[in-house]
Amino acid sequence: QREMAPRNHSTVTEFIFAGLTEKPELQLPLFLFFLGTYVVTVVGNLGMITLIGVSSHLHTPMYYFLSSLSFIDLCYPTVITPKMLVNFVTEKNTISYPERMTQLYFFAFFVISECHMLAVMAYDRYVAICKPLLYNVCSWLVVEVYIMGSIGATAHTVCMLRVVFCKDNIINHYFCDIFPLLELSCSSTYTNEVVILSFGAFNVVAPTLTILGSYVSLIASILRILSTEGRSKAISTCSSHILALTIFYNSVAFMYLQPSNIGCMDKGKVSSVFYSIIVPMLNPMIYSLRNKDVKVALNKITEKRSFCSSKYLEF
Repeated sequence: QREMAPRNHSTVTEFIFAGLTEKPELQLPLFLFFLGTYVVTVVGNLGMITLIGVSSHLHTPMYYFLSSLSFIDLCYPTVITPKMLVNFVTEKNTISYPERMTQLYFFAFFVISECHMLAVMAYDRYVAICKPLLYNVCSWLVVEVYIMGSIGATAHTVCMLRVVFCKDNIINHYFCDIFPLLELSCSSTYTNEVVILSFGAFNVVAPTLTILGSYVSLIASILRILSTEGRSKAISTCSSHILALTIFYNSVAFMYLQPSNIGCMDKGKVSSVFYSIIVPMLNPMIYSLRNKDVKVALNKITEKRSFCSSKYLEF
C-alpha cells in the first residue's frame, strides 16, 4: 500500500511509454516482428470470422463460439499493437490521460472476455458428446462472457480513476496495463490491488477449473468411445488446445496474481507479450487449421472463386 501524497504535487496528464527495450538497435527488428505478428493476427482471425459466416455447414455451436473467440482475438491486440508500432518509430512515445483510460478499459474488457470464452468453448466440447447445445443457449453464454468482461473492465477502470498520478510520467511498459500504472501512483493503491487479486483469481481460476474439468471428462469419454486411431487423433487435438490454454492462462496468472508484480515489470513485459500478442495470432491456427470441417469450407470457397474466375475469363 502506498502512502498518500502531499497536496502540493501537480497532476500528471500525459504519460510516456518506456517500451519493451531502450536499445536503439532493437527498435527496427522489433517493429518488423510485431508488425508481421499483427498482420497474421488480423488476417487469421478476420479470415476465420468470414469463413464461418459464409459457410453454412459451419453454422454450429462450436463454430459460433470459435467465431466469437476470433472476434476477441482480433480486437484486443488492435487496442495495443498499432500504438506500440507507432512508438517504435517515434522519438517521444506519449499517451494522454483519456487515451490511457480508454486503452486500459478495452484491453481489460477483451482479455477478461477471452478468459471466459475459452472456458465456454471447453465446456461446449464436453457437452457436445452428451447433449449438444442449442443456439439460444450459445447466445446466452456469449452474452454472459461479455457481461463478465464489462464488469471486470469497469471495476478496474473505476478504481484507476480514483488514483492520483503526480510522480514520474514514464510507464514502464509498452501499453497501459494495470500494474505499471499503479507504479506511478502517489496515492493509496490498496483498493486497486485487492480488486486486481480478487477479479484476477476469479477470472483465471474459475475458467481454468472449468477447462480442466471439461477436458478430463472429454478425454475419459474419448477413451471409452473411439477406436485406437480416433483416440490418438482426438487426444492430439485436445493437447494442442491445452497447450494454447496453458500459455495464455499461465502468462495472465503470472502478471495479475502476484502481489509483488509492481516491482518486477520487466518480467511482466515478457509475460504480457504472450497473452496480448502471441496467443491471439496462434489461436486461429490451433483451433482451426487442423480441423477437417474448416479445411473443407476453405477448399469449397477456393474452388468456387476459381470457377467464377475461369468463367469470367471465358466471357
